[in-house]
Amino acid sequence: MEELYEIRSCIEQGRYAEALNLLGEVEEMSKDDKISKIESYLEILLLHLIKQQAEKRTTRSWDVSIQNAIDRISYTNRRRKAGGFYLGRKELEETIEDAWPLALRRASLETLEGRHDESELARMIGEKQIKEKALEMIQSD
Repeated sequence: MEELYEIRSCIEQGRYAEALNLLGEVEEMSKDDKISKIESYLEILLLHLIKQQAEKRTTRSWDVSIQNAIDRISYTNRRRKAGGFYLGRKELEETIEDAWPLALRRASLETLEGRHDESELARMIGEKQIKEKALEMIQSD
């Protein structure tokens, strides 16, 4: 990572303010990466919760995918050295909102043999209920 070399150079040359600015950029990039990973796993979690509700059934494969997504979200969200989490409840709610459209789009292709488009599938399921369930599952882990 080029930024790390720049930070080292700034420190070695006594340009501490510049090094701190670069360090802030690196921290922001790292957080953005964490959020992106969490959102990706949220899409998978929501996809399978939508499928379960629409089809009124589950499969072992869906259950495994749901648990894997929850495990990966929990792992990625945990700040191991600093303690705490990257995303609190409010940020997780916002990320669920961001992940919803893609999860619904993917679910419309996979659910009930793809017979329903996104808007039809959305009318068949309880969006708020699914989002709340996803948040509950993530936070109880």
